[in-house]
Amino acid sequence: MALLNENQLRALAKARSSRFNESSDRALQKRAMDSAALSSFDIFLSHSYLDKELIVGITDYLEKIGYVVYVDWKQDGQLSRENVTKETAQIVRGRITQSKSLFFATTESARDSRWMPWELGFMDGQKGKSAILPVTSSEISNDRYKGQEYLGVYPYITASNDTSGKLRLWVHEDAETYVTFDAWLGGKQPYKRN
Repeated sequence: MALLNENQLRALAKARSSRFNESSDRALQKRAMDSAALSSFDIFLSHSYLDKELIVGITDYLEKIGYVVYVDWKQDGQLSRENVTKETAQIVRGRITQSKSLFFATTESARDSRWMPWELGFMDGQKGKSAILPVTSSEISNDRYKGQEYLGVYPYITASNDTSGKLRLWVHEDAETYVTFDAWLGGKQPYKRN
């Protein structure tokens, strides 16, 4: 199993943009019209806005696997980062409530985000379905993640093929204790593998 790799995600975002001859912003905005009307999302993607290109790659990756992903500036482009109001917080709360889970995308930029810890705590308190989505800058990707500070108390996500060859997301407590993302959404907890 492997953590998601920053270079691979950037390449995905660039490939998507070049396929459609558009910027990363427009690539996501184009799909936003379809998903904005949805009443349910599989994943609320908590991230730093500074990682926009990576988020395009992550979203594309997760959608190719078959998940519906919420990204604030994708579905709710009217929200302003310069003018955050109580209504902004209410919209974000509503979108988290509409989501089955939250992935906290860890990057260098995520450390400076003020919203990400708030989103993580809100989802954890609402549904307990919060997980860390480590994005590694290393070319050597494995299935081990050790979160700093409070992030270490949450499970983390990897991706790899199952025994049938189907690409799946895995929710880990540690490298040997994991379950498929779909089973985790259904209430099953990660368990130790031999």
